[in-house]
Amino acid sequence: MKKRLVVEKVVSSGSCSGCGLCASVVAPSKIRMVPSASLQWRPAVVQPLSADELQRFYATCPGVSLVHDVPTQPEQVDPIWGSVLGCYTGYAADPVVRRQGSSGGVITALAQFLLRTGQVDGVSQNAASSSNPTGNEVQFSRGRNDVLRAAGSRYGPASALSRVEEMLSGGQTFAFVGKPCEVAALRALGRIDARVGRQVPFLLSFMCAGTPSGLGTQALLAAMGVVPEQVASFRYRGDGWPGKARAVTHAGEAFEMDYNKSWGTILNRHLQFRCKICPDGTGEFADVVCADAWYGKDGYPDFTERDGRSLILVRTPRGAQLLADAVAAGDVCTEVLDLGEVAAMQPYQVERKRMVLGRLLAARAAQGHAPVTRGLRLVAAARQASIGEFLRSAAGTFRRAKGE
Repeated sequence: MKKRLVVEKVVSSGSCSGCGLCASVVAPSKIRMVPSASLQWRPAVVQPLSADELQRFYATCPGVSLVHDVPTQPEQVDPIWGSVLGCYTGYAADPVVRRQGSSGGVITALAQFLLRTGQVDGVSQNAASSSNPTGNEVQFSRGRNDVLRAAGSRYGPASALSRVEEMLSGGQTFAFVGKPCEVAALRALGRIDARVGRQVPFLLSFMCAGTPSGLGTQALLAAMGVVPEQVASFRYRGDGWPGKARAVTHAGEAFEMDYNKSWGTILNRHLQFRCKICPDGTGEFADVVCADAWYGKDGYPDFTERDGRSLILVRTPRGAQLLADAVAAGDVCTEVLDLGEVAAMQPYQVERKRMVLGRLLAARAAQGHAPVTRGLRLVAAARQASIGEFLRSAAGTFRRAKGE
């Protein structure tokens, strides 16, 4: 790979996740984020990068590499779930937060707790765009209402790191809430930029099944019978668990679709390629990661509406202290969960981790590039899959990569 083409190669190979870090920190005057043909955010290089800028790109881009530090207690590392210091189910004690959050509202509750106790000046998180109800924007939350505005999943393109340089330069401390790839990129930036360690004391994430493109949102609205220009407000889920996709028009007319149909039959068909080869859908670089703690039914997750419940994995001592403090303060309610039960709640993550080594190898063979990983136990996870499953998954990835 020629260094002068590295950014373009990451994009053209499908390895870019659209996080926006390169446009914010690496070379803000030379890289800008633009929508792709499939309506995903992608970096466009408008001026050649210097050697130092290229080095920063190599060191931080999650489309180039994901390097995880080896935990000090390797016996706590699971081949699928990673470093786990604590495993729980739980929910926000505040019923409003619990209902508005995508699962049990735990991430929202932790963010509010950090602000209320003065441990951070703000929280960097994605929220619905103030100018486009179906789009996303980075929000620097300073209080309860800000955090609540950002509650709930946003199943569309978002560049959560696109304002990181602005926030770091401002000198304030903040917690970061983002997708696993974005948290990994911020950890990587922390290795070369001491401001991250000083100013971003908490990294919170959620298990991610992938980012649908803007075309996915358009398809969802079309299936709901809504014209995009008529939308006044839109949410992908929340206001219940799992909650419904809901669009309200300027005329006040509301349209809804249940989660099983909106995500299961429409949005998940529009995932970007980087998500299909993602080696970390479970937020291994975060301090605390949450997910839906689905109840089972006939061996599968049950999407019946009920009170929200979060799956909580504590990854670091700092995350363990944060959760313990929030529980002691009455902001979060938890129950200990055996790690062996997590697979039934998140079967997709199990399958993806077992198959991802083959998918990465196939993508590299087809496109000449795929993210390099270290410390994510991909070989150990692959050994849990059958040879037939592994090869079929790799072959499917190779065909998709060749077709993009």
